[in-house]
Amino acid sequence: MAALNLSSPAHSPSSLRRFPNFHPSRNTPTFSFYSLPKPSIQFPSTSLVQKTALISRRLNVVVSAVKNLSETELLPVSSENEIPSDSGVYAIYNDSDDLQFIGITRNLAASVLTHKKSVPELCFSVKVGVVEEPDKTALTEAWKSWMQEHIAASGKVPPGNEPGNTTWVKKAAPRKKPDLRLTPGSHVQLTVPLEDLIDRLVKENKVVAFIKGSRSAPLCGFSQRVVGILESQGVEYESVDVLDEEYNYGLRETLKKYSNWPTFPQVFVNGDLLGGCDILTSMHENGELAGLFNQ
Repeated sequence: MAALNLSSPAHSPSSLRRFPNFHPSRNTPTFSFYSLPKPSIQFPSTSLVQKTALISRRLNVVVSAVKNLSETELLPVSSENEIPSDSGVYAIYNDSDDLQFIGITRNLAASVLTHKKSVPELCFSVKVGVVEEPDKTALTEAWKSWMQEHIAASGKVPPGNEPGNTTWVKKAAPRKKPDLRLTPGSHVQLTVPLEDLIDRLVKENKVVAFIKGSRSAPLCGFSQRVVGILESQGVEYESVDVLDEEYNYGLRETLKKYSNWPTFPQVFVNGDLLGGCDILTSMHENGELAGLFNQ
């Protein structure tokens, strides 16, 4: 914080004060001179204001470096036309030169060609603006600049930028349900036999799949196939990793005895063992599985 010191000249008598010091060994006093405290006036720091102004000026420079949407050349989208691989803002047009979507990307060429493959009927030509300092804020400001210009000219948002439109932006995959753990951990002594926990689990849930690995990362082809079939059926199911020795310690051997089935995966429906991968695959292919899940 900046400070301005205001003090009286050193030679001024008013800036000095006398204090007698008495020494037991002497009868006459001596005097010491002490300067008065220097008053100071503190002014608020301007560093925050200066930093904000610098950021604002930088963003203005970045946006001004990108041409206005109306001034940018319209290029046909084709493999022969070399679109830069830089970061920047882009606008996609259909064959009637109607703007469909404005986006930002770290790789203009890759994004445009991806759109060309996914929606070729809407991706006929493109305008691109390279952002020289492509941090997130700079890219967003460039996108806002083009969006505001288009809205001011047409009075509407491009169809692909309307809320809920997922044609141009990939919808995030839903997060998969976590796998169940039968115990608090291998270090905890169970008060209920593991077989009873298995029995309760399969009877309290419509579908339970005991697999190798997790539903998000199966560790064998048969488990992966079972997870894929259950996901394709859209059925709610619980999954348990039989290889998890920390939270499902002893499950593999106990489950083999409980189900009288020697291999994994094992799928239970309505409390009863349906079977493994082969049986589930067969029922899926002949349509029996859908009927069973709908019961």
